[in-house]
Amino acid sequence: MEGKASGVMKLSGAVRICVPGKPGTPVRHGLDMLARDLHAVLGQEPVEGNDPAEADIIIRCAEDGDRCEERPEAFVLRFRAVGERVRLTVAARDDLGLVYGILHVSRAYLGVQPFWFWADQQIAARSFVEVPCEDYESPAPKVRFRGWFVNDEVCLIGWKTPYPPSGEVWLPVFEALLRCGGNMVIPGTDLPKTGVHLALAAEMGLWITHHHAEPLGAEMFLRAYPGKRASYKEEPELFERLWRAAIEKQRHGKVLWVLSFRGQGDKPFWENDPGFDTPQKRGAMISWVIRRQYDMIAEKVENPVCCVALYGEISELYKGGHIELPPDVIHVWADNGYGRMVSRRHGSLNLRIPALPAEGASGKHGIYYHVTFHDLQASNHLTMFQGPAGFLQQELQSAFDAGANGYLLVNSGNIRPHVYTLDLVREMWSGCGTVDAESHLRQFTASYYGSHHAEIAGLYRTYGEASIPYGPHGDDLAGEEFYHHPARRIIGHWLRGGSGTPDEGLFWATGEMPFAEQVRWFGERCGRGQKVWADWLAGCEAVMGRLDGGDRRRAADHLRFHGVLHQSGAEGFMWLCRSYDAYSRQLYPQAFVLASRSLWAYSRGLQALRDAEHGKWERFYSADWLTNIASTLENVDTLRRFLRMHGDSPDFFLWYKEYLMPETEKHIYLENTHRNPLSDDELAAMLGKYFESKGQG
Repeated sequence: MEGKASGVMKLSGAVRICVPGKPGTPVRHGLDMLARDLHAVLGQEPVEGNDPAEADIIIRCAEDGDRCEERPEAFVLRFRAVGERVRLTVAARDDLGLVYGILHVSRAYLGVQPFWFWADQQIAARSFVEVPCEDYESPAPKVRFRGWFVNDEVCLIGWKTPYPPSGEVWLPVFEALLRCGGNMVIPGTDLPKTGVHLALAAEMGLWITHHHAEPLGAEMFLRAYPGKRASYKEEPELFERLWRAAIEKQRHGKVLWVLSFRGQGDKPFWENDPGFDTPQKRGAMISWVIRRQYDMIAEKVENPVCCVALYGEISELYKGGHIELPPDVIHVWADNGYGRMVSRRHGSLNLRIPALPAEGASGKHGIYYHVTFHDLQASNHLTMFQGPAGFLQQELQSAFDAGANGYLLVNSGNIRPHVYTLDLVREMWSGCGTVDAESHLRQFTASYYGSHHAEIAGLYRTYGEASIPYGPHGDDLAGEEFYHHPARRIIGHWLRGGSGTPDEGLFWATGEMPFAEQVRWFGERCGRGQKVWADWLAGCEAVMGRLDGGDRRRAADHLRFHGVLHQSGAEGFMWLCRSYDAYSRQLYPQAFVLASRSLWAYSRGLQALRDAEHGKWERFYSADWLTNIASTLENVDTLRRFLRMHGDSPDFFLWYKEYLMPETEKHIYLENTHRNPLSDDELAAMLGKYFESKGQG
């Protein structure tokens, strides 16, 4: 006799799982995850069979009696008493629903968190697990299509040897996305089509969508037709041949078709085709191309789901009334890269046009949102989102309130540094779409840390408060790239002899001012900022000193790591700017010392990358080619070699003789006994102490 169960269900040993029929590949992957989780907690692999009567857990399609909602991805958990035993049934409307149901069991009852892999969660082994016999119905998510754009993913590329990245790299990415309730992905940027990323994502049940620079997922024009001019006006047949091939290849899969028309290399198309010199001409061409792509898909795919990325210049043209879109496409709005739903900065042009549907707008809308960004200016690539969590929550909530809740694509970067913010977004796109940032923070720290939750939560909270403000807007907060790209620009401008003219590439931050003032502008902000970050780091170290081994390692990787990159970067940039000031006053030895201090500070950031590469994370940051801390070190080292030429050359003994050699030796030493000049580091350290003793440090 079977009836509704009450009390608790006890799972222990080899749990028996029944999956009637032959499960699809998404469910198969879900079962593999559950088997791994059961083994980690209970110490034994589950036993899979086809007899429901012998099962502890049944996983199957929903039936009438399950009372499961009629919507995509819906699932229920039902507990039933069979004699003295209790059986759990996971029933769902489709394969993804079954996957989400399986993973709900794993999280709710086994304690395995969505980012267990990326945050190195310590999963406690137990002899048994008690499961409350409380039926569960999955809530409808706030956002229909929700997922990650694994963009700026160079750390994933460099982590393991094979290129393009193998399944070993992609499996934990897609698993974490599924555990977060995500259902779509752009798996990487412009990776070779021979890679496993697209096939594996589809095999795991995810919808595939496309980069706005690769409409329809088609091959880049200039890669397919090298030497041709990338002009749709001149070569429509060649463009359409690529689009048609992409449609044919993907027509039978779960695809969110991205309609777009940008130039080669993710820039405005008129940079390749300058005849389009007015907003009207540009908008008309984009409108025509999008309609053509839309019609081509409709010829081959029944009820396609299409979206248009209103990103960058396309957003501005659309807002200006120059672009017409098919009525049933999803309008995808984008933030500026720093979390604010306004148009992004182009060089030093920052119009900040609101990037949300107008009040009362018809049609379907969604957003593309950055928790990590790369823009050669002030973005965060290796470090956590630099703004407060409450700001991010408010921006997403405002977007949902404006009707942009049909689609949420999050730039997830290389996952590992961005776990906290990605988990906050997970909360936002699930359930009712609202979340209290403080409540989420408490839940997050309790899920991934074993003790001292309030103190750890305080570090996450104050991290956003420590960020360096560089402009008039609340989102003008510096990510770690602020300390590197502008610093390398300054060194290049300086060494090319450009000190007499401003560097226009820095106007986005400083405005128009002489070069010396530009350098001073950065130096002052970094000087103040590095002190704030030093205080934050001191607090972090104090908390870490009270944590046990696993939590201490986790705090080092997910908190201290970020603080070191900020503090060392800000300090390194500060010393660099002071070096230029000394140089401009012809204090060359002092400039050399200050450049050396810059190098030593930046070196701590590079060491932080190496320290984070332990165990399975070996080589993870080896492909830091975007922020590129190693390149900054090389640039600063080049600078101090240049500075040593100003008075210490050609013998590289003159500064030692002038400042460091005892007075009693200066006039009697024999030159042929002094043949080994000091290294740059040795000389800088000794000169630094000398100048400090003279009050010149």
